[in-house]
Amino acid sequence: MGRIICCGLGPGDPDLMSVRADREIRAATQVAYFRKKGRPGQARRIVEGLLAQNVCEYPMEYPVTTELAFDSKEYAQLLADFYDAWADRLARLAREDNVVVLCEGDPFFYGSFMHLYSRLQGRAELHVIAGIPGMAGCWNVVGQPIALGDDVMTVLMGTLPEEELNRRVNNEDALVIMKTGRNLVKIRRALTAAGRLEEAWLIERGTMPGERIARLEDIEPGDCPYFAIVLVHGRGRRRELCE
Repeated sequence: MGRIICCGLGPGDPDLMSVRADREIRAATQVAYFRKKGRPGQARRIVEGLLAQNVCEYPMEYPVTTELAFDSKEYAQLLADFYDAWADRLARLAREDNVVVLCEGDPFFYGSFMHLYSRLQGRAELHVIAGIPGMAGCWNVVGQPIALGDDVMTVLMGTLPEEELNRRVNNEDALVIMKTGRNLVKIRRALTAAGRLEEAWLIERGTMPGERIARLEDIEPGDCPYFAIVLVHGRGRRRELCE
């Protein structure tokens, strides 16, 4: 069996990749990465200038992104077929030489590679190199500790039903809300109902070119790109420690 090495690229700044990931990427002869059709791909942008001149590139273009409801049967089937096909192709490519798969953030933290990982079991020698999760890059650029003392940090998806969001944000602990984009209006309503909108930050393209850091209450509801995350810092024992 050949080797398939998934490199976690971190939050977006190439300087925040691990030494091991950098070494594997520079030595790669075959590189695969996910991207939306017609786009260069965020993972590919991060490694610009690092790849060898003779490297073979394999863009894995999603068959669907936001065109269909993510919980529909058609959406699930299209993506299942996509991952099946690419698992087969990567297994074949790995018999010729090692394949490096690029993955933003950490591969096992909501990364697309995990769907290939399960399909490639027993078909290739698999290695996963950890990366800094995108949310860690975002809370560091804000310059405040996301959690302190006895805070519990909750990671939520903006795609959750509004009733579920309302229930989970109604606390005093740290919140990380991913998959914002077209869900931002719903997220704002949930945070407003919980009395936490004034504490919330929107970080767009954290650690990347074009980075923007702003209070969520100051952002227009429709002004939210894909690479954005909402943070609400925990309270925990912060107050009593500061007194």
